[in-house]
Amino acid sequence: RAPGGCSPRPGRPSRHAAGTGLDHRWPGRRPGPCASAWRRHLGRGARAPIRYGAAMRAPIGTFEHARPAPECLDELVAPVADALRTWADGVPAENVLYVDTDPDRADTAVFVEHYGRDLLETSANCVVVAGRRGGDTSFAACLVLSTTRADVNGVVRRRLGARKASFAPMETATGLTGMEYGGITPVGLPAGWPLLVDPAVVALPYVLVGSGRRRGKLLVPGEAFVRLPGAEVVEGLGVPAAG
Repeated sequence: RAPGGCSPRPGRPSRHAAGTGLDHRWPGRRPGPCASAWRRHLGRGARAPIRYGAAMRAPIGTFEHARPAPECLDELVAPVADALRTWADGVPAENVLYVDTDPDRADTAVFVEHYGRDLLETSANCVVVAGRRGGDTSFAACLVLSTTRADVNGVVRRRLGARKASFAPMETATGLTGMEYGGITPVGLPAGWPLLVDPAVVALPYVLVGSGRRRGKLLVPGEAFVRLPGAEVVEGLGVPAAG
C-alpha cells in the first residue's frame, strides 16, 4: 500500500475500507490520495495515472474492487512484486491494476463464463515455450490474445533458432518463473528471457492477464508490454485457435 496509508476524501469511504476497493471510475479521475502518496514515495518525477476514458472504465466496472497493483504487493508472488517495485516503464506503475478473482476460475474458458464473455476479447494468455537445438534448450514467453494461440512450431521456433519448440512442462514453467500454473504473467519473467508479444495485444487500451498466481488478475495497458524486459512485438505470433 502507499506509504503512510490513504485518507478518505470528505464524504467518501476509504478505498481500503473493508468491502470496497478502487472506484471503477478511477482511471478517468484526477489522482486521489493514493496516487499522491505514491508520487511522494517515488519522487517528483513520478507521473499521475494515464486517463484511458470509457474504454478503460468498462472492464474496471466489471471488477469494482480493482486497485493499483503497487498497493497489492503482499498478494503477488515475489517475481511480480519485485517487477512492480522496480517498474521503469513509460507507463506509470499505478496504471497496472490488480483485481481479486476466484482461483478456481483462473482458466480462461471458466473465467469468462463466470465474469463475462465480453472479457475474452480483452484477455491474453502468457505461455512458456522451450526451444531445443542439439543439447541446448532456451526458453521464451509468448503473450497472445485468449481468442488465439501462439504459433509455437512456426513463428516461435524460428525466432528462437530452435530445431524443435513446444510448450514447457508445467513443473519447468512454474519452477523457472516462480509463478503458479494458470497464472503465469509477462510481468516479472526471468532475466534474459525473450517476451514475444502479438501486435493485437499491444493495440488494446488494457489487457487482462495473470497475476503470477491463480488467484487474481492484472489489468495492464497494452502499450506497457512492449516496454517490459526482453519484449519484442512479433507479427503473426497469434494465430486463430482451433474451433
